[in-house]
Amino acid sequence: MIDEIQVKNLALIARAQLAPGAHLSVITGETGSGKTALVEGFKLLAGERGAATQVRDGAHALEVSGRIFTDDGSEDGHVVVRSLSASGRGRVSIDGEMSTVAELAAGLGETIDLCGQHEHQRLLSPTNHLALVDGFDPPALEGPKAAWDEAFAAARAAQRELARAKSLAEASHEALDEAAFTLSRIDAVAPEEGELDELRARLKVAEHADELLSSLMGARHALSGDGGAIDGLSLAVSALRVQQSHDPSLKGAADALEGALFEAEDVASTLRDRAEAVEADPAELERMRERQAALQGLVRAYGPSLADVLERRARAAALVEASRDSGALLAKAREGVRAAEAALAKAADALDAAREEVATRFTKAVNAQLEGLEMKGAEVLVNTARLKRRRWSAQGPSTAELLYRANPNVRPRPLAKVASGGEVSRVMLAIKVVEDARSSAETIVFDEVDAGVGGHAALSLAKVLHALAKDRQVICVTHLAQVAALAERHYVVTKEQADTEGIPETHLVEVAGREREAEIARMLAGSTTEASLAHARELLNP
Repeated sequence: MIDEIQVKNLALIARAQLAPGAHLSVITGETGSGKTALVEGFKLLAGERGAATQVRDGAHALEVSGRIFTDDGSEDGHVVVRSLSASGRGRVSIDGEMSTVAELAAGLGETIDLCGQHEHQRLLSPTNHLALVDGFDPPALEGPKAAWDEAFAAARAAQRELARAKSLAEASHEALDEAAFTLSRIDAVAPEEGELDELRARLKVAEHADELLSSLMGARHALSGDGGAIDGLSLAVSALRVQQSHDPSLKGAADALEGALFEAEDVASTLRDRAEAVEADPAELERMRERQAALQGLVRAYGPSLADVLERRARAAALVEASRDSGALLAKAREGVRAAEAALAKAADALDAAREEVATRFTKAVNAQLEGLEMKGAEVLVNTARLKRRRWSAQGPSTAELLYRANPNVRPRPLAKVASGGEVSRVMLAIKVVEDARSSAETIVFDEVDAGVGGHAALSLAKVLHALAKDRQVICVTHLAQVAALAERHYVVTKEQADTEGIPETHLVEVAGREREAEIARMLAGSTTEASLAHARELLNP
């Protein structure tokens, strides 16, 4: 729940503060006064993307901050601050720590549901209708959708294998000859993985064997030869051990030298073993050079690395092998496609059946809401249609489209073609009520959900919004006095020429008492007359 929101330098708003109630709060005002800018503030607070064009003219940056209470047990709520500079650079902080827009949207933003003009567009576009049905009861579709995903992926894999088998079967004689030649040439050398790097290291040693052997022997002699370092260290240790009984402080020096003596003996032994391993064999050296040349020749032809050579060999071997029994490979691939397509068709039937059941419950729930919106007899239906096989996608084998009829005696037709603006608004509200009954959102922001609605339908719409707000926070930008009269808190937006540069400025004030009566009277009649004021008081005190 949004406890408070503060907006600075957003569009025409220099500074505004709004503390919505726990249930229904409304924002009203003349057309063009800046109510939409406040909705943009809620969007920024919920983690939607911002734009530098939203920054008020003459300001360096906009800022939207708010305190949001959730059911996570935090007594102080969570403080969100978003800023966006005129150059387009944005910052986000949550509870004083730097964050990102994505983290805000995936966290606290999930508690705020925004319903505005984009919802009208979503409702009128059939491409979104399947998602509406699926979103009504995701658990009911989880199993069939998982089976579809698995079968769809398997069918695509089978088609790829068939294409590969056909390609192999249709390979030209030239391609087969080239593959056979490649396989023969690489197998004549028989390279092994990592062999070239290992051979290069061995060649470095073999090419300098004489020099290396001389150095090893010289170093070993300096350590263990007559009068070498080991003899010197041994004498020093013996001398100190003799005098250690007279001067105990010499023990540390004797121990250190004895350790050095042991290490010197180990090094001498290592040098001896290494010297014995060094071979100055011209014949072996020549063999390694020839082997390196052969491997490098393959790398030049099929490289740039020995791994690429081995991969090229694998492809050539597969092509040669397939050419020997291409008919069997092709038959196996075709059988794989048949089996995968049969499994996919079965999954398609199961998914369509599950969606049909969910769609029935979805439309039943929506139509029940329509009755409460003065649309008795009107119906929303879901028309599903199986697509041609080539058009099946990861979403499923069928499309879904919302149809509408004003009464049972007319044929259902696409909602966008037959419903009026007021009807679309009420259908959208009915769907939203049904969706939010299963939603975890704690706050719903409606931006002119009442567009095109008037008369007795306006009172019904107001009652639906009021009922929706009983167990969650609802904030509504509205033109309907009937909605405003049922609100727990009422804010009015006005626009006036305020600053010295002639830039219009939007103001937001909370109204109550006579000021609220006057605003509702204006909404009813366009002006405050005795008749409109009396009507306003009647709405406020039924």
